[in-house]
Amino acid sequence: MKYYLIVGEASGDLHASHLMRMLKERDAEAQFRFFGGDLMSEVGGTRVKHYRELAYMGFVPVLLHLRTILNNMKYCKQDILSWQPDVVILVDYPGFNLDIAKYVKTKGICPVYYYISPKIWAWKEYRIKNIKRDVDELFSILPFEVDFFEGKHHYPIHYVGNPTAQEVREFLREHENSSSGHSVPSTPVIALLAGSRKQEIKDNLPAMIAATEHLSGQYDIVLAGAPSIEPAYYEQFIEGTKVRLVVNQTYALLASATAALVTSGTATLETCMFRVPQVVCYETPLPQLIGFLKRHFIKVRWVSLVNLIADREVVPELVAETFSVDNIRRELEALLPGGHKREQMLADYDEVFRRLGDSHAPERAADIMIEKLNH
Repeated sequence: MKYYLIVGEASGDLHASHLMRMLKERDAEAQFRFFGGDLMSEVGGTRVKHYRELAYMGFVPVLLHLRTILNNMKYCKQDILSWQPDVVILVDYPGFNLDIAKYVKTKGICPVYYYISPKIWAWKEYRIKNIKRDVDELFSILPFEVDFFEGKHHYPIHYVGNPTAQEVREFLREHENSSSGHSVPSTPVIALLAGSRKQEIKDNLPAMIAATEHLSGQYDIVLAGAPSIEPAYYEQFIEGTKVRLVVNQTYALLASATAALVTSGTATLETCMFRVPQVVCYETPLPQLIGFLKRHFIKVRWVSLVNLIADREVVPELVAETFSVDNIRRELEALLPGGHKREQMLADYDEVFRRLGDSHAPERAADIMIEKLNH
């Protein structure tokens, strides 16, 4: 069968590459064509465009690159129509992908499957109408989404397990009795995970560094470089500090970390899976206004996946008006060895593990996809 996949960022490239491997194992005739990244290219097939050509986030960047985005969207539609795949598989990235889904359904080209469902429970809930109309099968990697889509909106989905949880488990198994391949620092480590986009890093990293400066004599303060960010970008923030940058070693870093400061996102779940106590830090523009909206109008109570999955506060979230160097410092110190919050957080992580389950997400999703396509 012919599979056309579309991802818009590094995490999508990772998850889609694993899904492709599982599809390839089950379908000896599998052909892939995709908007994706290097990891997907390693599996095989034809990469039409790299996700870096698509990844514009935020109002101003999107506005500045609107012509490029629209041209990419037009090209993608034409390419799908020309190739005539047996299925289009969308991976997150809803602003682009839901428009593609509408086009594919309108033209009647093939079924549309959505792997890693759009987070419309957090914002733009109205998109459920588009999903119901244009998406044939929806695959979720977050257990609480089942109640949202099926209970609230009466739209059946497949919860297939969480690929991030599985990837961490596999990393830990592989490195349980061997070296990770990276040198282990002689002093305990505090990890800084400041986001995967430049604006996030610019907003959050300076406060993270300031909050850990007084601990740099006791701890190795290590910054995880995001795969989509060039190392040189970080120099403006860490120059003159004792912060050490590592690139493409996030899992090895977390495996050796004592505690972490983490910008909200998949990294919060990764940190949890490594059983590293963490403080979630996310600066926002107009913090007082955002804080008011969060308390009174925004339906989602939490910003971190850890708390969303547990449905309660497991990790502290310093967002909007609670984001400050002093607050980050205080919460971090409570999570270091001997701190009064450390052991409780580690115990609470067990509830997150239980709710995620132990399904192998790409394998489960591939099984369902092949079964649906064959029938």
